[in-house]
Amino acid sequence: MDFQLSDDQRALRAGMRELLTGRFGRDRMRAALDAGVAVDRGMWGELGAAGFFALRLAEADGGVGLGLPESVLLFEEAGRVLLPGPLAATHLAAGAVGAVKGAADGGAVVAVLDEGRPVAHLEAADALIALGPVRPGGVARVLEGDALRELVRTARPVRSLDPLTPLHRVTAGVEDGVPLPGATPLRLEGALLAAAEQLGSAARTTDMAVQHAREREQFGSPIGAFQAVKHLCAQMLVRAEVARTAVYAAAVTADPAEIAGAKLLADEAAVHNARDCLQVHGGMGFTWEADVHLHLKRAWLRAGEWLRAAEAEEALAADLCRVHACDAGDL
Repeated sequence: MDFQLSDDQRALRAGMRELLTGRFGRDRMRAALDAGVAVDRGMWGELGAAGFFALRLAEADGGVGLGLPESVLLFEEAGRVLLPGPLAATHLAAGAVGAVKGAADGGAVVAVLDEGRPVAHLEAADALIALGPVRPGGVARVLEGDALRELVRTARPVRSLDPLTPLHRVTAGVEDGVPLPGATPLRLEGALLAAAEQLGSAARTTDMAVQHAREREQFGSPIGAFQAVKHLCAQMLVRAEVARTAVYAAAVTADPAEIAGAKLLADEAAVHNARDCLQVHGGMGFTWEADVHLHLKRAWLRAGEWLRAAEAEEALAADLCRVHACDAGDL
């Protein structure tokens, strides 16, 4: 099987990188952050016009008609620039669910209702999609910025993939969380897209660390000449490339176990690379003006979305047991 990107895929990735670099550069990202804007509606519309959300929607329905591998390439670029907002949920609502009006063209922001878990970007969302059954009175925590703001409780039963529109169907509550539903195709696809964002972040922090190591001097030499710094940067590159291999392969096969493995590796790469990037930057990396801490915080949040480490490990263990049982049966 050939996992090399085609010319069209490379052009798609380059086009998205050019769009995000030109329209959502560091100044715009920082301005949105300082203003407390969870979702930049203008950028959301531009992404919709570029086909970001409708990428997997059939051409007959006004979409681009591409597949999961192409989506992964776009989400990798979004992760590089720390593009905020519920990108995966809106993308899935447009291409997989297809029931949320305005999601495909960027006119609607769609967040995820996952009972017992943080609901990110609720304030900005026009609709919610449920990853699993939610009982009346079921609870989901609301995430606002980097802090848990309150709890919400659904006012009616919600079926899996059922869109909640308008948002007044979600009301305030203070109950404890409930057991999580099992993995579904929608959850797995969301996990893979989150892994792609983590991959983009891991690659970006590697670039940031290498650039700083070349420019920052101590004792008359660039710090990149010191063996300890070389080792940190080398480890970052290895983590990012191992995660890239896993994420790209899972995008092609769409195998649940491979997606679980890709999420684990991408989460590890994003978190550990951000930490190592902080170390390479030294005290400067901990300042608000540096972007390193933003990558670390975002990596922590994504690691808890769609498919957590414990759930991914259980999925991998179950797959290994299944394979072992099949092999034993052949003996």
